[in-house]
Amino acid sequence: MNPVIHDAVQKQRACFLSGKTKDLSFRKDMLRALAQIIRNSESKIIDALYDDMKKPEVEAYASEIAVVKHEISYVLSNIDYWTRTRKVHTPKQLLPSKSFIIPEPRGVALIISPWNYPFNLALMPLVSAIAAGNCSIIKPSEYSPHTSDLLDEIITSVFDPVFVRVINGDVEVARSILEERFDYIFFTGSTSTGRRVMEAGARFLTPMTLELGGKSPCIVDSDINVEYAARRIAWAKYFNAGQTCIAPDYLFVHKAIKKDLLEALGKNIRKFYGDNSMLNPDYARIINSNHFSRLVNLMAEGKIIIGGRTDEAGLSIEPTVIDDVNPEFRIMQEEIFGPILPVMGYKDIDQVIAFVNSRPKPLSLYVFSRDRKVQDMILSRTSSGGACVNDAMVQFESEELPFGGVGESGMGAYHGKAGFDAFTHYKSVVRNSLCFDLPFRYAPYRYKLSLARWLF
Repeated sequence: MNPVIHDAVQKQRACFLSGKTKDLSFRKDMLRALAQIIRNSESKIIDALYDDMKKPEVEAYASEIAVVKHEISYVLSNIDYWTRTRKVHTPKQLLPSKSFIIPEPRGVALIISPWNYPFNLALMPLVSAIAAGNCSIIKPSEYSPHTSDLLDEIITSVFDPVFVRVINGDVEVARSILEERFDYIFFTGSTSTGRRVMEAGARFLTPMTLELGGKSPCIVDSDINVEYAARRIAWAKYFNAGQTCIAPDYLFVHKAIKKDLLEALGKNIRKFYGDNSMLNPDYARIINSNHFSRLVNLMAEGKIIIGGRTDEAGLSIEPTVIDDVNPEFRIMQEEIFGPILPVMGYKDIDQVIAFVNSRPKPLSLYVFSRDRKVQDMILSRTSSGGACVNDAMVQFESEELPFGGVGESGMGAYHGKAGFDAFTHYKSVVRNSLCFDLPFRYAPYRYKLSLARWLF
């Protein structure tokens, strides 16, 4: 047990038990303070993200800063309604009682965030945790050190560490944190690490949200607008150099339009990033050398038809498309998490659906088709955390849509009300009167069966 970490958790537990964080005005003030420091720190955040992975300024603002600011605004607009005690119907056998549901915070929460969107995926769940009235410890990824250090600086400047605290460090620090008892764990990362987090939490029966990943399929029917489909697929796949858990992981394209779609993909990639994307400031870089080497090895099988060049010194891989892919290739066995798109052709949509269903359930699924029957068939016969029809990745942007996985792609959801719900326990309460008492519930039960039948 790490004494520094243990002390931090115990101080947060004492803060929570004081009742301070349950005060609605306090929660609102903390959220407004967080919004203000984000506004004041935008240039620092963009610089840190560039230092970690050369994330383009527009991508950094849109996917890391703007979404968090919008989430805070949305939560502040709805928190009064979400936190109210709700009266519900009382069945006649409980009369004259009254029944209520009271939202209450879970307690001390642990948020473990990843490196690919290190600002967004640390603070989005924190906004939900604060709104629900919890204390929180954030463990950012050690693979994005500049952003992790900035997170510590920002959080320390706004919050008392007994309320919110960042603990940076390597995998050993993470293991030490997981030795502590928390009231809720929110983890974003790989499926393999998610299993270890779940094992650690199981010792204390800790409830948790696991935002994992998986291989998100993109199915392209023959009845489409080829140009629009190619443009949206290319944007979603190569945003953040493909290092997005909901990026299209592999492409199933109807053979009737496969040639046209691949040509359109190549044209749009060049339009986005030029002839040398590795020198383009609008194209991010791979996070580290280990991840770079893994991605290069994935490119060994199949036929590279777009891109394929790499720069180990600059940790950059061109937007790449690989054709003639066999389902048994390694690239089809693990989540890619990089700018490589394997492509398979098909004629029978039933075979595509069978293939998707034979694999672990993905975090997202994408369908491009004008045919409503095809859209509905794929959506109804497959299971995924979320889905888009004729677009990709945009489901993450809606605070009205719960975001989360299913099966091996995760459990639980967040964003908007779903995030508040994740960090909230809904306590059921029956309030009776002591002014009088009805004797029918008590023994002896002779002659009371007919009354019980009527009541229940």
